[in-house]
Amino acid sequence: MAGVERAVRVERMAGADRTVGVVGVVGVVSAELVWVRAVHLAAAVLLVAGLGVVLRDGPAEPGAALAFAAVIAVGERVRLTLPGDREQAPIGSAVALAYALLGPLRGLPTTHGVLQVIAVAGVGMLSGAVPPLRAPGPARLDAIARRLLTVAFAATLFQPLYDSGTLDRADCTGPAYGLFVSGVAALTALCDATLAAGLHRARTGLRFAAALEDELRSLLGIGSAIPATGMLISLLAAETGLWALPLFCTPLLLAQASFRRAAAVRATTGQTIETLARATEVAGYTPPGHARRVADTACALGRVLGFGTRDLALLEYAALMHDIGQLSLLEPVPCGATARLPQTEQQRIARLGSEVIRETGVPRQVAQQVARLADPCRRPDGSNDPTLPLAARIIRVANAHDELLTLARDRGLPEAAGQLEALELLRLERGDRYDPKVVEALAGLGRREGRGG
Repeated sequence: MAGVERAVRVERMAGADRTVGVVGVVGVVSAELVWVRAVHLAAAVLLVAGLGVVLRDGPAEPGAALAFAAVIAVGERVRLTLPGDREQAPIGSAVALAYALLGPLRGLPTTHGVLQVIAVAGVGMLSGAVPPLRAPGPARLDAIARRLLTVAFAATLFQPLYDSGTLDRADCTGPAYGLFVSGVAALTALCDATLAAGLHRARTGLRFAAALEDELRSLLGIGSAIPATGMLISLLAAETGLWALPLFCTPLLLAQASFRRAAAVRATTGQTIETLARATEVAGYTPPGHARRVADTACALGRVLGFGTRDLALLEYAALMHDIGQLSLLEPVPCGATARLPQTEQQRIARLGSEVIRETGVPRQVAQQVARLADPCRRPDGSNDPTLPLAARIIRVANAHDELLTLARDRGLPEAAGQLEALELLRLERGDRYDPKVVEALAGLGRREGRGG
């Protein structure tokens, strides 16, 4: 009778969860789609308006417009991908920003205005995105729309004040003019980070705060070079003319090459970790695909719990290598189910795995997370242990969840019933063994997948 009552309780809980989950998820997905479509629509409307004005009135300073559009197109061709699958076109973005902030050119005032800035930047960006080198996919269109809106923002702040003579009447010359241009460039960088964070959330499901933190952190790297280069090109063009374009784009191109090399190193590190993670599977200590499944679940939980791109990468590394310590066992644990072992044995395996990881050269946080995998969430006095990393709590829940699902499949349970049973068992042991917040995040994740499926 107890088993029947428990099954009925689980089914009722799952039914309620599914009902609430469908409404919640549909609301989130709809909001994300609305945001992406709004960005696309705004960029398209501005580009059409800009092209219409340029075609009607003709371009102002056509030689400068052509030069800037050409360099923007080249910059789009040599774009790069930052961690977290965030696309960036440093040279194209910097030159587009320079055109938006362009006042005098070789000592002569310019009159191109906001809409021509949008038209020139848009033509350059689209020219750099067409085949044969690379056809734009959905994510690329998002990035182009974002960059175009960012340029429009900068031009709107600068061009009306310059064209109307307001800056001259305010005696904004010399250092004051440079300070004003620097302020516009800084605000533009913040605008770009906000737009990029919104699109990143829509594409990956990352929380907006975490996505924005990622974008702001990128400003400490090549992200800060983009507005700085754009500002310097616009200021130097006042004296040297279009020679400012190659003069300042070359250092940015070299910096971009350094970022490409760093990305290659990260890719090699990831491949090494994937290979090490399979060692326990090849040796027969864990089921095939266990490490990857745990890593995927852990990363999904990390996104729900607000992890940024860098923290998600560390979490994935630790989850992939969480079972390395099992290689110290004389005999494999049946089905690799370490979650059912005594606490002290789990801790010993985790510590041994951590020592192995320390020798691989991966960031030290990975070894620290693995070392604490089996530690209880509560101290002996019943209080929560604030020193236990959230990543370790997440991996422990993800690992136990996959082990319970594997055992349920071996018993012939249907997938849905196995999922419900695994979640109930985790909920029964939450508090000391499993973090309640992580367990409930897993439940929400299951509702989301059920809705999507």
